[in-house]
Amino acid sequence: MGRKITIDSATMFNKGLEMIEARWLFDIPMDRVDVIVHPQSVVHSMVEFVDGSILAQLSTPDMCLPIQYAFTYPERAPSDRVQTDFAKIGTLQFEAPDFERFPSLALAQEAGTVGGTMPAVLNAANEIAVEAFVERRLSFPGITEVVRRTMEKHATVAYNTLSEVLDADRWARACATQEAAELAEPAHA
Repeated sequence: MGRKITIDSATMFNKGLEMIEARWLFDIPMDRVDVIVHPQSVVHSMVEFVDGSILAQLSTPDMCLPIQYAFTYPERAPSDRVQTDFAKIGTLQFEAPDFERFPSLALAQEAGTVGGTMPAVLNAANEIAVEAFVERRLSFPGITEVVRRTMEKHATVAYNTLSEVLDADRWARACATQEAAELAEPAHA
């Protein structure tokens, strides 16, 4: 998956960003987007319709299928690589996320609710914080703290142009860099 995605999975910023994506993809309010923890990673998405029925996308936890589908869309190409064996999987479990343990989810909900330039700020600050963590300049909990502090300092703009989003991204990267420096881990001797 790569370092960035692996760290985002551990902090659950990846799920937070997916919540914001779903909010815009389906044009629904943020409070209608939920995250649920699924340890087997077989259910990749679910959409509940007004009649209560649920449509889910299930497959083995392998990114080859989504990548293949992106290249072949709207067709479905045969694949010998991705085979889901439900008997082997046995059960599918679901749990509510722990918002205290993963404060990134609340930050993402806030960014998605506030809208405007705030989601761009959340993303940019997270990228800077993860980079600082990888370079051992920031603790693991410091990732979320840098994002929180950066969001608190941001004056959201209800953007109309790409330029405004890019300005917010640049501002957030500079602010997050400063916040990461203030929270920097002492050098190891």
